[in-house]
Amino acid sequence: MKPIEEQIVLITGATDGIGRLTAHELARQGATVLVHGRNPDRVDATAAAIRTTTDPDNVKGFIADFEALASVRQLAKDISAVHPSLDVIINNAGIGAGGIDHQERTLSQDGYELRFAVNYLAPFLLTHLLLPNLRRVESARIVNVASAGQHPLDFADVMLTQGFTGRRAYGQSKLAQIMFTFELAERLRGSGITVNCHHPGSLLDTKMVRETFGQPWGKPESGAEAEVYLAASPAVADVTGQYFDQTTIARANPQAYDPQARLKLWELSEQLTGITEPIPS
Repeated sequence: MKPIEEQIVLITGATDGIGRLTAHELARQGATVLVHGRNPDRVDATAAAIRTTTDPDNVKGFIADFEALASVRQLAKDISAVHPSLDVIINNAGIGAGGIDHQERTLSQDGYELRFAVNYLAPFLLTHLLLPNLRRVESARIVNVASAGQHPLDFADVMLTQGFTGRRAYGQSKLAQIMFTFELAERLRGSGITVNCHHPGSLLDTKMVRETFGQPWGKPESGAEAEVYLAASPAVADVTGQYFDQTTIARANPQAYDPQARLKLWELSEQLTGITEPIPS
């Protein structure tokens, strides 16, 4: 495991909440931090703030809207042009269940249910496209930010054309992330790349929680601490294919442990994202 000062870390959704705190902390520890967001002004502001705590050359901003898979593909190209090797990808970007008064089913630019597209398909595709970058280092990590709020996938209606609620859509997308984590970890076993996911904490004070639940319960710093732990701690250097509740290994929804369900999701994800060269088993 390389010293953190020699590592390059991509954090998606790093302009707000837990992602922003994580980016600040990893930069403070000396890592080169790649800050992703969809709003150019917020990316610039976040990068500028982080530069005050570290070497300014070690902070770079990248822009992509995860509602469009073409934008995800361009993000991978932009990153690879500057950093052909990466040590850590933290798939932190996501959207919540929506406000209580706003429960309309919304589609992404590609015509997919929005939460499934942003929270799951976008990181599935981005991770796939950046795997060659991770393979160029001796040991690398992928951290997927999931949630304890999980809902089983109905493969007959993944896009939730019937029975849609924001919480169901959110829970399905987060369980999909966990299933992806477990399946990818198996496919990459022995490669030097670990893949884990975690629930950062319940009802932390983030924009997503305030929008959906109102009054938050906890501080986002605890979620960032867990994120940094999975991304950089030597204690989990050899741990892969696990779901953590903050920093403790926990159990996810039973569907995540069904190999047939994971394979079905994987094949569907390849089809929806247009991947033509599947990640080898």
